[in-house]
Amino acid sequence: MGDDLPRTEPRYGSPSSPLPPSSPGFWRSPLRGTWFTAVLGVVLLFGITLLFVTGLLSYAAYNPDLSPVNDKTPDKGLLGFYLFSWPTDPHWLYRLTQGLHVTVGITLIPVLLAKLWSVIPKLFELPPVRSVGHALERISLLLLVGGALFEFVTGVLNVQLEYLFPGSFYPLHFYGAWVFFGAFVAHAALRMPLAVRTLRAGGLRDRLRTDDTPATGSTMSRRGALGLVGGGSALLLVTTAGQSFDGAPRRTALFAPHGGGEPGTGPSGFQINKSAGMVGIRPADTGEAWRLVVSGRDGRELRLSRADLLSLAQHSAALPIACVEGWSTSDQWWRGVRLRDLAALAGYEDAEAPAVLVESLQLRGSFRKAALRENQVRDPRSLLALQVNGVDLTPDHGYPARIIVPAAPGVLNTKWVARLTFGEL
Repeated sequence: MGDDLPRTEPRYGSPSSPLPPSSPGFWRSPLRGTWFTAVLGVVLLFGITLLFVTGLLSYAAYNPDLSPVNDKTPDKGLLGFYLFSWPTDPHWLYRLTQGLHVTVGITLIPVLLAKLWSVIPKLFELPPVRSVGHALERISLLLLVGGALFEFVTGVLNVQLEYLFPGSFYPLHFYGAWVFFGAFVAHAALRMPLAVRTLRAGGLRDRLRTDDTPATGSTMSRRGALGLVGGGSALLLVTTAGQSFDGAPRRTALFAPHGGGEPGTGPSGFQINKSAGMVGIRPADTGEAWRLVVSGRDGRELRLSRADLLSLAQHSAALPIACVEGWSTSDQWWRGVRLRDLAALAGYEDAEAPAVLVESLQLRGSFRKAALRENQVRDPRSLLALQVNGVDLTPDHGYPARIIVPAAPGVLNTKWVARLTFGEL
């Protein structure tokens, strides 16, 4: 009997055959629309531009032209066109730029996700290409989505000290940033005129003042959706920004990295990234047998004990520590021997103190060697620190000696110093 019944082809939209993603009816949320997308796009235009600029500054702060020691991206070529000698003034410069980079990046995550959600139907449009302009837009959109997800995911993992990605974070994030920002600029150039026209015609202030719940049974208005995104960003801001401050704000920084453990209290009670145990430093390595090797002009080499260093002229400087993960400390009082005085022991006058290669005792982790430029060595606040806040360094803060340089990233403030080699790098 069933063979006698008329046959009909299944239609898209029926229970037996759902609509494909290429169908406009598949994406049924009435919240999607040009106005909602345009508002998010303008926020990202300013936010991502700030991220890109501060990211480039962060890269410059590592002095990557001091090859091959600091250069984690040797094939950067023209991408390093802007590099300059990182200054030592103001002494809080890296604290500001990297704090902004990480805090703004985390704060933008809800905006980015909402923007991707609002434009995801574009990825499934048919036909795939309607014109040259449309093809460029589709390519930029694919690179934009992939680049955004890659940059934000790797950035958040790095902040949390979770190195789950293959290879080194530095080249991956650096090259990924250029691909992402290139696609971002192309996409903004193609879509910004429409976004501006939409916002002018829509009246942002009027939209926020009136109820614009779509007449389709939706339980949330576009204004409500925008408030939800803004609330999520505000929550992330509050739980991240405190890592750049001391006192009560730091306790709100739930997303700040805690890889080195809690800072504790007292003169040494400030944040660390990696403890001595985490990088393989043993008590025997920093005991009475420890010597600092200082080498320089004409093969001159000295071996200095901690007592020898303490017998040299001691100087103090109030400097913060700021790390690539975004956290920083307030100014701590460091005391020790000026780097330029150690350069003098190695055969160089103050005015000609050269760059220096710093080597650490640590057995694990990155930047076991780091180079500092001439301007950093010559700055009178640049120290081989032996004490902090009136007490000897603790093992986790770099005992028996560590580097502290104004405005330098934390990884260049090498702990557990074993050797200083002055000269051309």
